[in-house]
Amino acid sequence: MDDRDILRVVEALLFVSDKPLTIAEISGVLEDEESARVIEVLRQLQESYETQQRGLRLTEVAGGYQLTTHPDCAPWLKRLYRQTHAERLSTPSLETLAIIAYRQPISRPEMEAIRGVNVDGVIRTLLDKRLIRIAGRKDAPGRPVLYGTTREFLQYFGLNALDELPQLDEVRPPHDIGATPTTSGSSRSADPAPAEPAGGAHS
Repeated sequence: MDDRDILRVVEALLFVSDKPLTIAEISGVLEDEESARVIEVLRQLQESYETQQRGLRLTEVAGGYQLTTHPDCAPWLKRLYRQTHAERLSTPSLETLAIIAYRQPISRPEMEAIRGVNVDGVIRTLLDKRLIRIAGRKDAPGRPVLYGTTREFLQYFGLNALDELPQLDEVRPPHDIGATPTTSGSSRSADPAPAEPAGGAHS
């Protein structure tokens, strides 16, 4: 195929995919087209969306590439879907997810020591949403299960890698870091993550 055909096919693949596509996945669909050529086509697509000020853009996220809507279009998209409710994480889920993201791998007792409340239900919710995974067992009495984040976590928050998480001292006053949580369940959150998923992913 010539470059124009490859560009059209890659754009179509990205449009129909409900998850970010890696270079290897795209290359495989194109019958092992060279990675360098696929990368160049993706660069051309990105440049085309930006220079033409389109409503879509090509975003590198969670180790792959995905078509997303431009942030400037958000007000109109909200109007379109005003009567639907995007599934959001609760505050307890966000707090626990933040602890896992920054302290992984971490066990349930360690999370509860930080939050001051039971997290069994929250862990089940996060596992069901595939935002966390079982990362092994701790070498300690009882060998508690350890948890870590997933690729879906990166996609949910629009991150390409964990090192893109904000530093804690960038999002909280220094004296708040490590503050003892209350036992009422409304603990002060160490969570710098957004309360909503990274919007705009096309599905």
